[in-house]
Amino acid sequence: MAPETVLGVPTRHEGDPDRVAILLPGASYVPARPLLHFARVVLAHHGWTVQEVWWEPPTADTMAGREAWVVERAREAVEAESAGQVLVVGKSLGTLAAPLAAERGLPAIWLTPLLTVESVVGALRRSKAPTLLVGGAADKLWDGEVARGLGHPYLEVPDADHGMEIFGDPVASARVLKDVTEAMDRFVAGLRA
Repeated sequence: MAPETVLGVPTRHEGDPDRVAILLPGASYVPARPLLHFARVVLAHHGWTVQEVWWEPPTADTMAGREAWVVERAREAVEAESAGQVLVVGKSLGTLAAPLAAERGLPAIWLTPLLTVESVVGALRRSKAPTLLVGGAADKLWDGEVARGLGHPYLEVPDADHGMEIFGDPVASARVLKDVTEAMDRFVAGLRA
C-alpha cells in the first residue's frame, strides 16, 4: 500500500515507530507552511516519526462546534498510533485539541495557541505533560499574561503576529522562524532526558 500523500508529498515521515508526533494545522495554515514544516524537520532530526494531519475545517457557527470537530480529528490521529510516546504539535485552530492532550497526558508544542479560548487555557492549566507555548505579542489571540501564568515554558516574540511574522519585515520574520525552530529543538531534545 502506498503512503498517503497530499499533492504527491508524503504526510507520514517515518522515524522511530515508538515516538510519533502528530502535526495539527491551523484553519488555513497547512503542514507545509514554515512553522509546521520546521517542527517536522526538528522532530525528524531527533528521530521521531511525524504524522501530518491535513484538513479542510467545516464552517462551524460556534466555537463549540469548531472545538468538537478539532478534538475529534485529533482523537482519530492519536488513536491511530500505537507508539509508546505521542507528541502533539498544533498551530492556531489545532490548539483546540489542548483538552485532549491534557486528558491523555500528552506532551505538546502549541504554536500561536488560542489563549482567548477558555477551553484551551483551562486545558493548559490542567496539563502536567511537558508543553511549549509559542506566540507573538502582536497576535490578538495570544495573551502574554495568561501564557506567563500557565507554568509552561513559552516563547513570546515582540511584534510577531498570528503567523509569527513581523509585518513589513521579512528579514525579521525569518529571524523569528529561527528563534521558534531553536525553541522547538531545545524542547524536543529535552523529551529524551
